[in-house]
Amino acid sequence: MKKKILTFAFITILLTQACGINEPEIDYIPPAIPKDVVVKNGDNRVYISWSRNRESDLSGYNIYASDSYDGRYEVIGSSPQNSFIDYDAVNGVLYYYAVTAYDFNGNESELSLEDIYATPRPEGFNQSIFDYREFPNNSGYSFSLYSVVSYDSIDVDFFFENFQGVFYLDVWDDTDIQDMGLTNDIYDIEFAPTTGWSETKDAIAIVGHTYVFWTWDNHFAKIRISSITNERVVFDWAYQLAEGETQLKGIRNGESRNRLKRIFIR
Repeated sequence: MKKKILTFAFITILLTQACGINEPEIDYIPPAIPKDVVVKNGDNRVYISWSRNRESDLSGYNIYASDSYDGRYEVIGSSPQNSFIDYDAVNGVLYYYAVTAYDFNGNESELSLEDIYATPRPEGFNQSIFDYREFPNNSGYSFSLYSVVSYDSIDVDFFFENFQGVFYLDVWDDTDIQDMGLTNDIYDIEFAPTTGWSETKDAIAIVGHTYVFWTWDNHFAKIRISSITNERVVFDWAYQLAEGETQLKGIRNGESRNRLKRIFIR
């Protein structure tokens, strides 16, 4: 069948040439491969963006996903713009993404080449906890429970302290904390650090700063402080469900983390 179609097309070209008819040139050239693909984790969603192609006949982009970089990619959607949100992404699941560009003639580029992946995770906003000396039962937060807990609960990941007018975020010996500095929002810090954890198991609480936590059970989380009073701190948070995933890093040198507790004294 294919050969017949090609033969018919060849005869048609000969006839049109003999009649002096000029057929429009057919475009078989695909657009360039999209570049600079980046992703940001959301809550059951992933934000994907890339640099805009410059072809004049560009029609849009196809977005693909796979469970591995060199695996089988399946199209999950299309976009006329250089961005896309994967609303079907599931928290705690690893996704690899790639993008193609296509033109008005249906020519499609190869998949983008960057090693781009995301593991969406739950998040929350405007959460409050209180000074552990004044309100011990409402002073801590548990990422795994998405809940306020007491500062000495077995499930607590960090708690708030007002020590003589200086505000702190405190953790126990089995958890790490690091101040990542001033940020615009909770999305600015995308990966957990590899070094620089607080040796004193605390960090001064500052409005606008984001803090990353390495929890006792090898998960990573972050909060961004939006306001502080003498009694409470208000923050946005995100918590990585996938154990050891640096979006928000893994066990140090393969060692296991044992749950330890100590008496907190300042």
